[in-house]
Amino acid sequence: MSPVIEVDSLRVKLGRREILQGISCRLGVSGAGKAIGLLGPNGAGKSTLIQTLLGFHKPFAGRARILGFDCYSQAREVKARIGYMPENDSFIGNMTAVAFLRLMAEISGLPKAAALEKAHEVLFHVGLGESRYRQIGTYSLGMKQMAKLAQAIVHGPELVILDEPTNGLDPAARLRMIQLIKEMKEQHGMNVLLCSHLLTDVEQVCDEVVILKDGKIVHQADLEAERKSNRRFVQLDVIGDDRNLANALREAGAEGVSETQGQWRIVLPADVEIGSLWRLASRERLQIRKLTHRKDTLEEIFLKAVGHIRQTPRETPTEVPHGRL
Repeated sequence: MSPVIEVDSLRVKLGRREILQGISCRLGVSGAGKAIGLLGPNGAGKSTLIQTLLGFHKPFAGRARILGFDCYSQAREVKARIGYMPENDSFIGNMTAVAFLRLMAEISGLPKAAALEKAHEVLFHVGLGESRYRQIGTYSLGMKQMAKLAQAIVHGPELVILDEPTNGLDPAARLRMIQLIKEMKEQHGMNVLLCSHLLTDVEQVCDEVVILKDGKIVHQADLEAERKSNRRFVQLDVIGDDRNLANALREAGAEGVSETQGQWRIVLPADVEIGSLWRLASRERLQIRKLTHRKDTLEEIFLKAVGHIRQTPRETPTEVPHGRL
């Protein structure tokens, strides 16, 4: 079985600048109904990768395949099997939603009668049934987002590429969008490529994730495996001479990064107990002022992959009175 997305030594240039620098990955290998998260800071190459998968950019070297078809040389076969929800609005504003979806379904290959039937069905599915005869230009931001999702799935694609689908949505509409994406993969067997800056959305929906930085893949993970792992991130605040702490942590099997004087972010593997940090601090003649810990999250995976480690608000602190051991 071919992976949903296969990228092999892919290099893409825009002008003289090389945006994607020889990236390789196989995503959605285990079959249908998989959701893949595409993450990265601004300028990482996410949009270029999406546009290459859609057949808009010819690779300078390497190749990209979707469902076994080359994204550039077999673009017609690829486009027949995918749906795309762009980040920016791409509507014909004076068309009604049902007319627009019917047009998009026909362009995707459905006969006229089937296209009209699917347009009505999908608009009711995303919650726009009562507004399907309104012009899209009169829709609110949340309604436009739902209409973009509807046009991406109206023809029943095997892969749906979603670019910032929850952008600008209020909490209720965001939850509805997340639920619709889950239903697409779990009930309808669609594969999803989700590009979002909201890591909580990716964490709720996706089975695997790939992280780009500066045109390169810096991390690829099976999120289910990551969730089951017992790696923990520890924030340690100490008083004293901590210049040898990094070496001491490494000898204990942990990794530590000094954020500021006396403040450390530590990756603690499963076989290293929290208590070992107390013993280590005592040996190094350090006073612990604060120690917080929790299991790995997608935010920590992302921040570590792109080279930024900072404190996040989901920690459970253990305060130490007067900093005494």
